[in-house]
Order: sequence, then C-alpha cells, then structure tokens
Amino acid sequence: MIKLRLKRFGKKREVSYRIVAINSDARRDGRPLEEVGFYNPRTDETRLDVPAITRRLEQGAQPTKTVRHLLEKANLLERPKTPAQVAAKPEA
Repeated sequence: MIKLRLKRFGKKREVSYRIVAINSDARRDGRPLEEVGFYNPRTDETRLDVPAITRRLEQGAQPTKTVRHLLEKANLLERPKTPAQVAAKPEA
C-alpha cells in the first residue's frame, strides 16, 4: 500500500519535512516513490504539488493523520463531519 507521509530532513532542532509518496512498509527516511510537497512546522510553511497529490490519492494512496490534516487545511480533502453535524437537522 502506498502512503502519503512525512520524511524528516534538516539540521538538529531545525527540522522540516518533505511530503512523500512511499510504500507503507519502507522506513521513514527511505527512498520515496515521489516527493509531492514540503512542510516546515517552525514557520508553518507548506508547499504542495497539487496535481501529483490528487493523482496519488486517486490511485489509492492513504495519507497519514498529519498529512491528512495538512491537506484539509489546503482544501484538498474534505474535513470529516463530526457526530454533532451529522445528527443536526437542516433548517427548513
């Protein structure tokens, strides 16, 4: 199974991440199939290759929890509805 997950790089205590498509049983910093984005948590900078990400998602790639949150912030994925939103009746 292919996952969209973070690959750590950068200096000690100055970490940043690449968002990569990688086989799920590969190690964290192993060779990715494709690099599809960048995330720096210290500056909250995110750069995404939108066509590559949508192509991988259509092929069945599963994002990790953190990557899913980043994609939801960029409006590439729908946010899941909470139980309160599902139970609420629409006003007529």
